[in-house]
Amino acid sequence: MNALRTFNGTERAAVLMMLVGEEEAAAILQKLDPDEVRALGKAMFTVADVSEAEVEQVLDDFVFKARERSGVSFDPAPRIEGIMNRALGPERAESVLSRIMPPQAAAGLEQLQWYEPEEIAAMVEEEHPQIAAVLLANLDPDIAAKVFEHLPEGVQPQILRRIAKLGPVPPEAMETLKAMLANRSGGARKSVGLQLGGTREAAKILSGARKITERRVMPKLAKIDRDVAKAIEEAMFVFDNLLELDDKNLSTLIRSVDSEILVKSLKGVEEDVRNRFLGCMSSRAADGIRDEMEARGPMKLADVLEAQKAMIALARGLVKDGTLQMPSKGGDDDYV
Repeated sequence: MNALRTFNGTERAAVLMMLVGEEEAAAILQKLDPDEVRALGKAMFTVADVSEAEVEQVLDDFVFKARERSGVSFDPAPRIEGIMNRALGPERAESVLSRIMPPQAAAGLEQLQWYEPEEIAAMVEEEHPQIAAVLLANLDPDIAAKVFEHLPEGVQPQILRRIAKLGPVPPEAMETLKAMLANRSGGARKSVGLQLGGTREAAKILSGARKITERRVMPKLAKIDRDVAKAIEEAMFVFDNLLELDDKNLSTLIRSVDSEILVKSLKGVEEDVRNRFLGCMSSRAADGIRDEMEARGPMKLADVLEAQKAMIALARGLVKDGTLQMPSKGGDDDYV
């Protein structure tokens, strides 16, 4: 009887990948970075001749390790937080975790999901802007955007500013908010302080609102706090927004970008995103960019992000001077 081979971690993962369906395997690969995909793909060829006994060995090892991770005493919080931070980045992860943590850590405001946006707005329109800011920061951005639009126009800039500047929220503020909600729903639990809001949260809320709301609020906010307004504006325009440009406008942007910045910016994006940009160039120019990216080899993430930031800044400038046209939000909202 032939001795069973000993597989390393990558090879064991490759065996498991060979066992699942193509669709499931593809979904897993999409979550990996390029180096991991190459390593796993190479390992899949290596283990292509795996025997039935070796498959059983790999599966036994997988089940054993899975059981080790799912014992009764296992505290899931650190692992969940680690996964969220790796997948979303610290700021986005913090925003998501503040909404999905168990009730005792989520401030007990889950009853808000049963109210219409105008009802939620009515609860806080007479309250101090800080209370409204805390409430909006605790909602999903899409819902918060609708609530924001129902709030009095006069307080919208102040509320947006306070959302952007929120940090650790003291228990007293949460108790005040919960006591107010308890008058509508009855009963409340003791809360803990939370880290809510921030520039990105304010930007997401305003991005979800109608374009006319953004145009009305931002100039007023700039008069109140120029730094906050600038930070929100920058957070509202991220690299993914460039994909919203049609081919004509994206071509205009690409012609305006230094090739060095373009190469670095596209080095750090997914293949489909890269193809969207290269598809708006001539075949010769696109091939040149591909060759340059290939020749560069691995590139520091900091350099990629810096290049993307420069590209975003250029795009924002071109939008402001009318050279680029971003698709409008809110349908016929622009004709009101």
